[in-house]
Amino acid sequence: MTAGGADPARTARLTVLPDAVSTAAAAAAALGIEVAQIANSLIFDADGEPLLVLTSGAHRVDTGKVAALVGAERVRRATAEFVRAATGQAIGGVAPVGHPVPVRTLVDRALESYDEVWAGAGIPHAVYPTTFAELVAVTGGETADVA
Repeated sequence: MTAGGADPARTARLTVLPDAVSTAAAAAAALGIEVAQIANSLIFDADGEPLLVLTSGAHRVDTGKVAALVGAERVRRATAEFVRAATGQAIGGVAPVGHPVPVRTLVDRALESYDEVWAGAGIPHAVYPTTFAELVAVTGGETADVA
């Protein structure tokens, strides 16, 4: 492990898929894993501020619950332009890290059930394996029940 908690042997295993995977189910099928092992990187607009929610592919984010968790009046799905401005990446391939400035992050506690989870790597065709602990460490995220 490095000082930041990431295991270089694991994160170096970037996988480029032959086709873009726009859903957790498609990514899981391409990787031969459970849909719940996909760590979806979803950007929300929380009262005008970006909020990254790393959620299990088996979950649907409860925006009311998330708003209460982060103290926002309203949390809603962000537009493509908002996502690109906040992350420098396009919807469908947002990575948990690598954004122009750090984005407040919630990490779905359900991902902790798996030894390995897969996250977006910045483009719709690329994913990488990681762990719940690594996601929390590298993002500085708060663990939460988001569904």
